[in-house]
Amino acid sequence: MKKYFLIVLVFITVSFDNQKPEAYDAGEWFKFRVHYGFINAGYATLEIKDAIKDNKKVYHAIGKGYTVGMSRFFFKVDDNYESYFDKVTNKPYQFVRKIDEGGYTKNQEGFFNQDNNKVLIKDYKKKTEKTFSVSENVQDIVSTFYFLRNHPNIDKLKVGESVVVDMFFDDEIFKFKLKFIGKENLKTKFGTAPTMIFRPIVQSGRVFKEEESLTVWISDDENKIPLRIKASLAVGSIKADLESFKGLKNPFMVKINN
Repeated sequence: MKKYFLIVLVFITVSFDNQKPEAYDAGEWFKFRVHYGFINAGYATLEIKDAIKDNKKVYHAIGKGYTVGMSRFFFKVDDNYESYFDKVTNKPYQFVRKIDEGGYTKNQEGFFNQDNNKVLIKDYKKKTEKTFSVSENVQDIVSTFYFLRNHPNIDKLKVGESVVVDMFFDDEIFKFKLKFIGKENLKTKFGTAPTMIFRPIVQSGRVFKEEESLTVWISDDENKIPLRIKASLAVGSIKADLESFKGLKNPFMVKINN
């Protein structure tokens, strides 16, 4: 169950557009209910706010994941991920990763120098600082979610076609391929929503059972919000469903169930 609460949220869509984002704005908030088999394992939330960084107006995104009930007794998860990123280019300036996953802990901050394609990682647990070279369009794990939602061609992908994005995670650039599977009308607690289905190629062995263990349903509207995520883990499987939301920038295209 390690590292899935927030990680699965990034495998949704892709964007290289330098225009002001259209899929979201400050005030957007999501809450996901995470099931481990038949057990209500926990929740994950993601919200975006306005902020100031280096005298610039930026977005401040905050993601949290936590177990509840008996799941917390057997495997405690308390994750906090944050990102400050540019409102126009979506390039990240700073990220926070403070997690506790069954005793596996990290407490880091990353500071991006976008002019020199560098990132300074301060590890407060290890009391170390290290600078890494990164690619020009690299994102952190949370900014990726927003960076991904505005790909200008996301609605034009054909079944089987993929997109690739660079993401800095665990002190390295992580490349993942996102494959478009098709479309489906998905029944949710809010009604039946038209969705696009994607399957990210992930690293097998550590957390996920196979490279194509994740399947993600996103709303086929201007919001591009995740509605359902399924994953086969090394042990068992999980499903995350959108439980509640507020502050969407665009109308949520959903047909009320009879």
